[in-house]
Amino acid sequence: MTIYGYARVSTNGQDLAAQDAQLRAAGAVKVHKEKVSGGAGVDRPELKRLMRRLVRGDVVLVARLDRLARSTRDLLNIVHAFGEAGAKFRSLGDPWADTTTPHGELMVTILAGLATFERHLIAVRTREGRTRARERGVKFGRPSKLTPHQERQARERLAAGEVQADVARSYNVSQSVISRLVSGRR
Repeated sequence: MTIYGYARVSTNGQDLAAQDAQLRAAGAVKVHKEKVSGGAGVDRPELKRLMRRLVRGDVVLVARLDRLARSTRDLLNIVHAFGEAGAKFRSLGDPWADTTTPHGELMVTILAGLATFERHLIAVRTREGRTRARERGVKFGRPSKLTPHQERQARERLAAGEVQADVARSYNVSQSVISRLVSGRR
């Protein structure tokens, strides 16, 4: 069993020394450090390196949860990845976030359940909102490139034998817009 630390600061003006000292004092033999934003979609090479190195029985320590993740969903995904590798997780500043104990594992599991429940509620509210909006006549999707008058004119011109490419050019739209008009797929 190896105890690894993970320390992160958001900007180059911040210092990793305090986190490093805290993690080493708690038993971390190696601390993966990076200066990078924790925002979604940001590449964190040290976190990836740490995850590749984990084996069954290892423990990952962080000084605080916000050093590891920006959101509950992000935290749960990362902790799940640790678990997939057989490793446990512990936050020094958040004693409840400790999968090395049964109580901590229960708390993280409950948190995961709450996040899943919240996602389901959001999906239901979104679906209901879209339905109410449709009932009020709200149209979803991209607005049409042609006005209803232009659409009628384009159909008449096509019925008279004009080529789709010429009709499209005259309205300054792509041929696929005219093709969708003809097929009724707007």
